[in-house]
Amino acid sequence: MNEVVCPNCRKAFKIDEAGYADILKQIRDEEFDKQLLERLHVAEQEKQAALELAEANKTLAVTQAISAVEKERDALAVELDQTKQEKIAASALADAKLSNEVQKIAATKDNEIQRLSSELKVFELGKKLAITEAVDVVAKERDELRSELQRVELEKRLAESSLKEKYEIQIRDRDDSIERLRDMKARLSTKMIGETLEQHCDTEFNRIRATAFPRAHFEKDNDARDGSKGDFIFRDFDEAGEEIVSIMFDMKNECDTSATKSKNEHFLSKLDKDRTEKQCEYAVLVSLLEPENELYNTGIVDVFHRHPKMYVVRP
Repeated sequence: MNEVVCPNCRKAFKIDEAGYADILKQIRDEEFDKQLLERLHVAEQEKQAALELAEANKTLAVTQAISAVEKERDALAVELDQTKQEKIAASALADAKLSNEVQKIAATKDNEIQRLSSELKVFELGKKLAITEAVDVVAKERDELRSELQRVELEKRLAESSLKEKYEIQIRDRDDSIERLRDMKARLSTKMIGETLEQHCDTEFNRIRATAFPRAHFEKDNDARDGSKGDFIFRDFDEAGEEIVSIMFDMKNECDTSATKSKNEHFLSKLDKDRTEKQCEYAVLVSLLEPENELYNTGIVDVFHRHPKMYVVRP
C-alpha cells in the first residue's frame, strides 16, 4: 500500500499498487494530451500566419507589377513588344518568388511537424521510463515484503519446531524420571520405603531448623517399653526453656505393587495412643497412602471429628 497526500485538502489516504499506477497514468496522459494540443494549435496558427503573409506578399507583388506595366505601357507604348517581354519576365519572377515562399513555408511546416514528432517521441519515451521506474519501485517493495514474510514464516516454523522439540525433551525426561522412580520404588521393601520417608522428613526439618526452630528438638522415638512407638517426637521451647508445643510424628508409605493397600485411618488410633503415652500435645501422620484420595492430596487434613489434636499431612 502507498500513502498519497491530496494537494488540495492535504489529507493522506492509502491506495494499492493498481490504483497508484492508474492515477499516475491518468495524470501523465492528460498532461501529454494537453501539451500536444497546445503545440498543434500553435503550429496551425503559425501555418495560417505564414500563408496569409505569402498571399499578402503575392498580392503586393502583383499590384506592383501591374502598376509598373501600366506606367510602362503609357510611357512606352511604342515599345509594346519589349513591355510585353518585361511583363512576362516580371510575371515569371513573381511566380518564382511565390513558389519559393510557398516552398519555404512548407519546409518550415515540415520542420515544425518533425520537431513536434521528435518531442512527442521523447515525451512518450520519458512517460514509459517513468512508468517502468514506478513499477520497478513497487515491484521491489513487493519483493522485499515477500522476502520479509518468508523470513518471518521461517523464523516462526523454527521457533515452533524448537519449542516442540523442547517440550518433547521435557516430556521424555519427565517420563524417564517417573519410570526411574517407579523402578526404584518397586525395588524397595516396605520397611525401606518407610525409612526413606522418615529420612526425607528428617532432612527437611534439619534444613530449616536453624532459622525456623532454633530451640526445637526433632528426634527418633526409640522408647518402645509399652510395646508401641512413633517415628519422631517434635518439642519446641521458649527462651526460658519452657515447652511450647509437642508433636508425635508417624510416617507411612507403601509400594505401589503391594497386594494390600493401607489407608490413613488404619493408623490413627495407634498414633493417638502413642501421642498420649509420650505426653505429646498433637499428633501428625505424614502419609503417602491413598494417592487417589483428593482429600489427602490437598495438603493438611484435620481429623478432629474422630481423633482430637490429630492431623494427616501429605509431604
